[in-house]
Amino acid sequence: MYVKEVTVENQVGLHARPATFFIQKANEFKSSIWVEKEERRVNAKSLLGVLSLGIVGGTTIRIIADGHRPAGPGSGCCGKAGCRTQSGGTNCGNPY
Repeated sequence: MYVKEVTVENQVGLHARPATFFIQKANEFKSSIWVEKEERRVNAKSLLGVLSLGIVGGTTIRIIADGHRPAGPGSGCCGKAGCRTQSGGTNCGNPY
Protein backbone atom coordinates (compact mmCIF):
# COMPACT_ATOMS: atom_id res chain seq x y z
CA MET A 1 0.00 0.00 0.00
CA TYR A 2 1.15 3.50 -0.86
CA VAL A 3 0.07 6.59 1.11
CA LYS A 4 1.14 10.16 0.35
CA GLU A 5 -0.02 13.47 1.79
CA VAL A 6 -0.20 16.35 -0.67
CA THR A 7 -1.31 19.96 -0.45
CA VAL A 8 -3.53 21.38 -3.19
CA GLU A 9 -1.84 24.59 -4.30
CA ASN A 10 -4.22 25.42 -7.13
CA GLN A 11 -6.00 28.53 -5.76
CA VAL A 12 -9.45 27.32 -6.75
CA GLY A 13 -8.82 23.76 -5.60
CA LEU A 14 -9.88 20.59 -7.38
CA HIS A 15 -12.85 21.96 -9.30
CA ALA A 16 -14.02 20.32 -12.55
CA ARG A 17 -11.01 20.84 -14.85
CA PRO A 18 -8.14 20.03 -12.42
CA ALA A 19 -10.18 17.16 -10.97
CA THR A 20 -10.58 15.77 -14.49
CA PHE A 21 -6.79 15.86 -15.06
CA PHE A 22 -6.29 14.15 -11.71
CA ILE A 23 -8.86 11.42 -12.49
CA GLN A 24 -7.45 10.81 -15.98
CA LYS A 25 -4.02 10.23 -14.45
CA ALA A 26 -5.45 7.98 -11.73
CA ASN A 27 -7.20 5.90 -14.41
CA GLU A 28 -3.84 5.11 -16.01
CA PHE A 29 -3.08 2.83 -13.05
CA LYS A 30 -4.53 -0.64 -12.50
CA SER A 31 -4.43 -0.21 -8.73
CA SER A 32 -7.25 1.02 -6.53
CA ILE A 33 -6.60 4.68 -5.74
CA TRP A 34 -8.41 6.69 -3.09
CA VAL A 35 -8.42 10.35 -2.08
CA GLU A 36 -8.96 11.10 1.58
CA LYS A 37 -9.87 14.47 3.08
CA GLU A 38 -10.29 14.53 6.84
CA GLU A 39 -12.41 11.43 7.58
CA ARG A 40 -13.89 11.00 4.09
CA ARG A 41 -12.41 8.67 1.48
CA VAL A 42 -13.52 8.50 -2.18
CA ASN A 43 -12.44 6.66 -5.30
CA ALA A 44 -9.82 8.80 -7.10
CA LYS A 45 -11.15 7.51 -10.43
CA SER A 46 -14.61 9.00 -9.82
CA LEU A 47 -15.26 12.62 -10.82
CA LEU A 48 -18.33 12.89 -8.60
CA GLY A 49 -16.44 11.38 -5.67
CA VAL A 50 -13.49 13.78 -5.97
CA LEU A 51 -15.75 16.82 -6.50
CA SER A 52 -17.90 15.82 -3.51
CA LEU A 53 -14.91 16.31 -1.20
CA GLY A 54 -14.97 20.06 -1.89
CA ILE A 55 -11.19 20.34 -2.03
CA VAL A 56 -10.14 24.00 -2.03
CA GLY A 57 -6.70 25.56 -2.40
CA GLY A 58 -4.43 24.93 0.58
CA THR A 59 -6.18 21.71 1.59
CA THR A 60 -4.03 18.73 2.54
CA ILE A 61 -5.32 15.43 1.17
CA ARG A 62 -4.05 11.86 1.30
CA ILE A 63 -3.64 9.73 -1.80
CA ILE A 64 -3.84 6.02 -1.09
CA ALA A 65 -3.05 3.34 -3.69
CA ASP A 66 -3.20 -0.41 -3.41
CA GLY A 67 -2.78 -2.92 -6.21
CA HIS A 68 -0.58 -3.91 -9.12
CA ARG A 69 2.23 -1.89 -10.64
CA PRO A 70 1.84 -0.87 -14.27
CA ALA A 71 4.31 -2.22 -16.83
CA GLY A 72 6.04 1.15 -17.29
CA PRO A 73 7.56 3.51 -14.75
CA GLY A 74 5.11 5.12 -12.34
CA SER A 75 4.10 8.72 -12.80
CA GLY A 76 2.36 11.03 -10.36
CA CYS A 77 -1.15 12.34 -10.56
CA CYS A 78 -0.50 15.66 -8.88
CA GLY A 79 1.26 17.91 -11.38
CA LYS A 80 -1.60 19.10 -13.61
CA ALA A 81 -4.07 19.02 -10.73
CA GLY A 82 -2.07 21.66 -8.87
CA CYS A 83 -0.93 19.57 -5.91
CA ARG A 84 2.41 19.46 -4.11
CA THR A 85 3.81 16.74 -1.93
CA GLN A 86 4.85 17.59 1.60
CA SER A 87 8.46 17.72 0.34
CA GLY A 88 7.50 20.34 -2.28
CA GLY A 89 7.49 18.22 -5.45
CA THR A 90 4.65 18.03 -7.98
CA ASN A 91 5.00 14.30 -8.61
CA CYS A 92 3.30 12.05 -6.09
CA GLY A 93 5.72 9.32 -7.13
CA ASN A 94 2.93 6.75 -7.14
CA PRO A 95 4.70 3.38 -7.51
CA TYR A 96 1.47 1.68 -8.42
